Amino acid sequence: MCESERSESNEYGVLIRGGKHTDAYLQRANIQRGYTLVIWRGRHVTEPTELSDVEASAYWLDVLATARALISYYRPLKMNYETLGNSVPHLHTHLVPRYAEGDPMPGRPFPLMPQDGSEPRIPEERLWADARALRALADE
Repeated sequence: MCESERSESNEYGVLIRGGKHTDAYLQRANIQRGYTLVIWRGRHVTEPTELSDVEASAYWLDVLATARALISYYRPLKMNYETLGNSVPHLHTHLVPRYAEGDPMPGRPFPLMPQDGSEPRIPEERLWADARALRALADE
């Protein structure tokens, strides 16, 4: 992750918020409406505890700003914040909106599995429309 380009779009998602410390990508995989990754873009770290206090503050403020945009746009019942790094050892946080309808595991952690490229994709037109709306909200 730390060596990937900071592009507007990649095979996994579309950039909805980019900053000095993080990039947030709305995911292409149709796993959950609004599923987004916030990726640390400073030096390589695997754990938030490796960040200085200033870096940690910047990271979590970016995560919260992204979550607020997602909540404002998608209106989920709950937002899950998952900072794992088991599959990809680079600091990143999964933001997973949870909904009253269609939730695969109500009241339990979302069954998030590593992506392998075989997941169904969100239609491009809808993905980009959502990304544009989220960018506008993230800039507020």
